[in-house]
Amino acid sequence: MELTNEQWNRIEPIIFRTTPVKDPRGRKERDPREVMNGILWILRTGAPWKDLPARYPPYQTCHRRFQQWVRQGTFKVIAQELAQDLYERGGIDIR
Repeated sequence: MELTNEQWNRIEPIIFRTTPVKDPRGRKERDPREVMNGILWILRTGAPWKDLPARYPPYQTCHRRFQQWVRQGTFKVIAQELAQDLYERGGIDIR
């Protein structure tokens, strides 16, 4: 699953409200949209993190960001926002 522009516009403000944890090795931060697409691929497929396809950022980056967002409560808000988007488009019944 790749985020549509509409979905990204819904969750982008949520992501940028969080304070990113700096990489201790000083690496440049990866594009959050690409990271989120990688996380969604893992959640959709159920594959191990190490099997994340090369078209996404490194699996370590996606996993670290996923853990950060879960700890901060950010991922819960993102998931709720994406579920609301699906509901509004008739793709899911969240009642």
